[in-house]
Amino acid sequence: MRGPARADSTLLSVRVQPRSAVTEVVGWQGSTLCVRVTAAPVDEAANRAVLDLLARAFGIARSQINLVRGAHGRQKLIRIAGLSRDLLEARLAARRALG
Repeated sequence: MRGPARADSTLLSVRVQPRSAVTEVVGWQGSTLCVRVTAAPVDEAANRAVLDLLARAFGIARSQINLVRGAHGRQKLIRIAGLSRDLLEARLAARRALG
């Protein structure tokens, strides 16, 4: 199942575990990307950490990523501009294969 997408962006469902021991992309659980961040969910710190992590994981500029929904919960909807869902999945797989 794929999330809705516009021609110039992709909506991505992300499940976040804040206050983790490490900041990392855990992997896909169905159509949701699971991530862990060391930041606490205080003063938007965890949200910023998630967006920064995704920018690094996908190899894109932080300005291409916006939080659409879920600022106060673990389940978030994030818009990524300029890339398709297939390309996001391929980039993440390639970066994970490189270690």
